[in-house]
Amino acid sequence: MSYEAIRYETDGPILTVTLNRPDKLNAYTAQMGAELAEAFRRADADDDVRAVILTGEGRGFCAGADISAGAASFDTQSGEGARNFGAGRSASGDGAGFVGALFNCKKATIAAFNGPAVGVGVTLALPTDIKIASAAARFGFVFARRGLVPEAASAWFLPQLVGLPQALRWCLSGRLFDAQEALAGGLVSEVVEAEALIPRAREIALEIAENTAPVSIALTRQMLWRFAGAPHPFDLLKIDGAFAMALGSSGDVQEGVSAFLEKRRPGFPGRVSADMPQGYPWWSGLA
Repeated sequence: MSYEAIRYETDGPILTVTLNRPDKLNAYTAQMGAELAEAFRRADADDDVRAVILTGEGRGFCAGADISAGAASFDTQSGEGARNFGAGRSASGDGAGFVGALFNCKKATIAAFNGPAVGVGVTLALPTDIKIASAAARFGFVFARRGLVPEAASAWFLPQLVGLPQALRWCLSGRLFDAQEALAGGLVSEVVEAEALIPRAREIALEIAENTAPVSIALTRQMLWRFAGAPHPFDLLKIDGAFAMALGSSGDVQEGVSAFLEKRRPGFPGRVSADMPQGYPWWSGLA
């Protein structure tokens, strides 16, 4: 597939997805959302891709929704709002679009915030697993200042990541804040200088790609995301125990143990396209 609003570039086991509207500070459109959804589903189907980096072209990560239509930019009744709505989720609210594609992804995902990430420009990256930022990055959950509400399921993702008190402070004020505040608040795990951002993201991605089993990563990220907010551990115990027993006799576990004992890098044979254990996916009703 050819893309217009993003770039899709693989280098060995690493896929870099770049928001690519630099003349608009990578402002979000429904087309960008549709392309992101397709890109993450494409990555899921490619066993050669082990980790995905999401970043922005130019000096911005994503400045938020495209408001080139002015005051009518979010008006779906007039038709102008179609530019910004329609790809983040399905009309039925079932998690389709880029939110569902990124949340359900089988690959480790890393957001590399290279510049301003505001509104949907930050919420679209919340389902990524690891988030790092350039010192030049700025953030803002500005929805209340535009008369809107947090979208892309961010009212669920953000408290999961930073806790409810911090999420409330950022969302209720709608103010912009810098990378150091994002670090202190738990939104990102590292802040680096601008020139070090992508090399650092690649370093993290390679650590995952070279040392971990693809099937384990796919299962682990889903277990952590889906059960982090569970009211008790008992449903998870049913799942993790079954997967541990299913994987125990797999080639991946045999290779992992052998590589450890032989003090060498592992070469895991399992592939997410064919070797996910019985019982996966254990959820239903999501894209």
